[in-house]
Amino acid sequence: MIKINAKPVDFKLGEYISNGFEFLKNNFGNILGAFLLCILMCIIPFCGLLAVGNFYRYCRDLKAGKPVSAGDIFNFDNFTPYFIMQLILVGAILLIYIPMLFMLPMMADRDPSAGPPLLFMVYAFVIYIAILIVSLKAFYMPALISLGGITDVKTAWNMSVTMGKGNLLSIFLYSLVVGILGQLGVIACFIGLIFTLPLVYVCNYFAFEDAMKQVTYDEIQEIGIKNEF
Repeated sequence: MIKINAKPVDFKLGEYISNGFEFLKNNFGNILGAFLLCILMCIIPFCGLLAVGNFYRYCRDLKAGKPVSAGDIFNFDNFTPYFIMQLILVGAILLIYIPMLFMLPMMADRDPSAGPPLLFMVYAFVIYIAILIVSLKAFYMPALISLGGITDVKTAWNMSVTMGKGNLLSIFLYSLVVGILGQLGVIACFIGLIFTLPLVYVCNYFAFEDAMKQVTYDEIQEIGIKNEF
């Protein structure tokens, strides 16, 4: 039985990117096929996060040398926690936009230096910072759900917050770097997207895999080691 002991993770930014690049290079055909199916599954309502989570599981099995199929992306075992997460996201978006609906009429035909436009900009800035912080704190939630088997969203959130403690800046810089890498495909007339977009998610997988190694242990193996002594 695998147990999770959530604790701050030793974040290795450069290692995740280099490992992701090598893994993608050595398994490009398999990963590209799975990633294209991941995009296809994202079209299904409320299945986007599930598809990405299944892609991480696919990478784990492929790296372990287990039999894999691109069809593994269409696995609905973890549908419920991801569905709840997306409902929470929808609710949060509605809460964000409701105040904006009241502010927009107030700003119509107003001088930009007037109070309401300034209030709107301050509100938008605060919301942006809040979304950024929440996103960084929730960074490990896909790993905990897809790779760690955590099905309770609140538990996954609390563990993710603990695992990211002291690493929010590193996670932000990592996200910024892989985001830039992902955009390089656009610069290459969109052709490069077939390499750069899968690279982003493969790098994420290695970040998640390393984090899970640091916070999990196999209870059965531990009992066996104790018995040897």
